[in-house]
Amino acid sequence: MTARRITFAVLLGLSFAGLATLMTLTLSPGGYTALDLFILTCFLITLPWTIIGFWNAVIGLLIMRLSRNPADAVCPIDHGDASQPLRSSTALLSCVRNEDTESLETNLTAMVSHLIRAGEADRFTLYVLSDTNMDDVALQEQQMTSRLKDRFEGQMDVVYRRRTDNRGFKAGNIEDFCDRWGDQHQFALVLDADSYMSAEAIIGLVRRMEANPQLGILQSLVVGLPTDSAFARVFQFGMRLGMRSYTIGSAWWQGDCGPYWGHNAILRIKPFKESCRLPELPGKGPLSGTILSHDQVEAVLMRRAGYEVRVLPLETGSYEANPPHLLEFIRRDLRWCQGNLQYRRLIGLPGLKPVSRMQLVLAILMFLGSPAWLGFMTSAAILGIVTDYMPYRPDTGALLFFTVLTMVFAPKLATVADVLARPDLRKAFGGPVRIVLSVLAEIVYSAMLAPIMAVAHSLFMGGLLFGKTIGWGAQARGVQRLPVLLAAAKLWPQTLFGLAGLAWLSTQPIDLVWPVIPVAIGPLLAVLIAVATSTRTLGQIAIHSTLWRIPEETNPPAELADLHLPALTKGSVAAPQQGLVQGDANPAKA
Repeated sequence: MTARRITFAVLLGLSFAGLATLMTLTLSPGGYTALDLFILTCFLITLPWTIIGFWNAVIGLLIMRLSRNPADAVCPIDHGDASQPLRSSTALLSCVRNEDTESLETNLTAMVSHLIRAGEADRFTLYVLSDTNMDDVALQEQQMTSRLKDRFEGQMDVVYRRRTDNRGFKAGNIEDFCDRWGDQHQFALVLDADSYMSAEAIIGLVRRMEANPQLGILQSLVVGLPTDSAFARVFQFGMRLGMRSYTIGSAWWQGDCGPYWGHNAILRIKPFKESCRLPELPGKGPLSGTILSHDQVEAVLMRRAGYEVRVLPLETGSYEANPPHLLEFIRRDLRWCQGNLQYRRLIGLPGLKPVSRMQLVLAILMFLGSPAWLGFMTSAAILGIVTDYMPYRPDTGALLFFTVLTMVFAPKLATVADVLARPDLRKAFGGPVRIVLSVLAEIVYSAMLAPIMAVAHSLFMGGLLFGKTIGWGAQARGVQRLPVLLAAAKLWPQTLFGLAGLAWLSTQPIDLVWPVIPVAIGPLLAVLIAVATSTRTLGQIAIHSTLWRIPEETNPPAELADLHLPALTKGSVAAPQQGLVQGDANPAKA
């Protein structure tokens, strides 16, 4: 691992130096003014994540093409003995706050039923851990839990607990579980309200934890459920393409200092309880108090305690539902933004591994890159307006532009290359023509979405300086058309940015600025995009178009049948296999 990390650091350093040199040369005409130096500084701030994504993709592609088992190559742990029954006790933690209990009950019922069929339900206990502050929703949760208890009586225990004070938010919710019931179990599988996992995936995680006592956290690779949301459908197709190469590449050098994303992951309770309690950040303001982005902090604390944190890069059996519309996507990102910026107070924690410290720094740069990118784009435009000469070298500028563009999209392109090279994956994603069309459309879509998000991040970070905060509220899950006035009220800054960008573009030669047209068009159309992609009609059109297809639609896994997902009943090539009868007795004991 040391050699891998040194290699990766060298690649990162050389790439950074090379791109910085190219930008310096590009800005060289006319000498270096204060505006030139500002542009260079902003550019350098945006580079780390771009470079890391590129080399993760390159390494991931090499492993995917050259290794017989890429997951084992980067997660070399004992799988456990599948012929033996589980020995340990695992808590299934469903962490909820003001959620739709109907969809929650559907997911939990299916998961428990599948574990019963697998013959391992007696090794699990389901905990519904509620932080709900709405009495009517809490009543629905209690009724739901009562139905689950009645249905699975004698097969799996079901426990409901509601906190009236959601101190510590989700991390405090899990901490309260550890204090109350942690000593009764060896492991805890953390689930969000929209999480869904197959029995095979759950049992596989437990077996690996049993067989590897050095493992503290094992994170599964979470993929999006087939969806009837147009916004989520295109977004998660792009995520699915970039996820595999990126995760495999990052696992190659992160190894035992891997990520924890806060859900669809299994924890070893004893060290988690003893070593992963989050500190309250002193002071006042939005960056003090409770840490919002708890997961990565818990991961570095677990690693500090001497236990490994690993990701298992398998795209099977572990699912989530992505935000159904743009406003919810932005709101979730802003919560992460506030939480990640809190990490500046934690970088100096004693005893952290060097890789862990770097992960905290990179988590901060993930969001600082947004105002830096906006600063770079607007300053570069201003430089072209205020100078009476060509302020950029066209040769190095063109080379720099296409190099950075390639690096940005490298994770998606790497996975696409692997998919097109493998007949089984080509078929699963809908065939080469459909894949290429979907990828091209998704690249344009993400290019328009990126500046919308950058404006949102930048304004929010500016608001943090004046005490603005986002907190931890209920999340929107279902497909529902956004009101136009609401979208306009939230996205007017993006619209203004788009208008300004379009005005600048209209003064420039089209043959020079065509590649950045989506940067202006995306924000300009932000309200239209938000409203249109939130409608059920456009979602159904997207399903029937068969574009942005994921493998779960081409050949729906049996574990998804009981969820009755609209995307699988209205647009899939193959119908889901027959689901399990809920509450069936364990066939091994019958």
